Amino acid sequence: MQEIVPGVFVETGFRGGNVGAILTDEGLVLIDAPPFPEDARRWKNFLREQTHLPIRAVIMTDSYRDRLLGPFWFQPPLLIAHAATHTAMSSLPGSYAGSVVNALTRDPGEMSGFGSAQLLLPNITFTHQAVLHFGKPALYLYAHPGPTKGSLWVHWPERGVIFTGDSVVVGTPPFVNSDHSKEWLESLSILRRPRFPADVIIPGHGDVTDKEATEPISEFLRLARRRVRSLYKSQRSLSETALVVHELLALFPAPLESELEMVQQRVRTALQFIYNEFRDLELDGLEILEEDEEPGLEIED
Repeated sequence: MQEIVPGVFVETGFRGGNVGAILTDEGLVLIDAPPFPEDARRWKNFLREQTHLPIRAVIMTDSYRDRLLGPFWFQPPLLIAHAATHTAMSSLPGSYAGSVVNALTRDPGEMSGFGSAQLLLPNITFTHQAVLHFGKPALYLYAHPGPTKGSLWVHWPERGVIFTGDSVVVGTPPFVNSDHSKEWLESLSILRRPRFPADVIIPGHGDVTDKEATEPISEFLRLARRRVRSLYKSQRSLSETALVVHELLALFPAPLESELEMVQQRVRTALQFIYNEFRDLELDGLEILEEDEEPGLEIED
């Protein structure tokens, strides 16, 4: 747990992804929250050591499974998310919290620690941009579809600090759970612009970083789109996208042997979403263009 700039706290070692907190005049704003109860207790205790002010809000950067249980441990007055995250969570069955626990751990002792944990629905949502004020600083929330339809960023421009959620991850292939890879690439191009004030990036997974960390994600998405576009236009099946997995894995450090199958499945899932993205274009009667012909898509090869 570290204070990366005055008033911004980050933990990158919890299972389930990175979490952060920003200290405002009126209290703490949490960006995501640890899904495991013991990690949540540690995070809560650390934050209590930093300030006597209360937790005013938790912001969910997306609707990915590992993000869903964390807010329960904090019971925030405000739970803020993109409207698409609210929609996705509203469609889940009441038993889904148990499914999340089963996906997070198989250890009986750990599972018992979750007790009666439930999913909390966001009570504040937005669609494009929002500004959050608890005194100072003003925090800017931007919608950036990519890893999920409801992915968002949290920006403190005066400090050049941005929480990107899984729009940026470090040292591992990205988590793709939506058919918005084109918008994702556009968002990363925006983030890389010299005039965009983001000297410090807190990714969804991995160490605190800077704009250079966006390049491997863009390279992955561009290559995946090229390969899947070629397969789709050649009328190859969805299952044949698996042929590209090893080429994409080579863009990142080799995962641990114990994690290899999980990471391979993550890449297979990404390719399937991108395939469906092209299929939906065709179903909508739109032409599938080559990458350098796509309007609005900045190519930086």
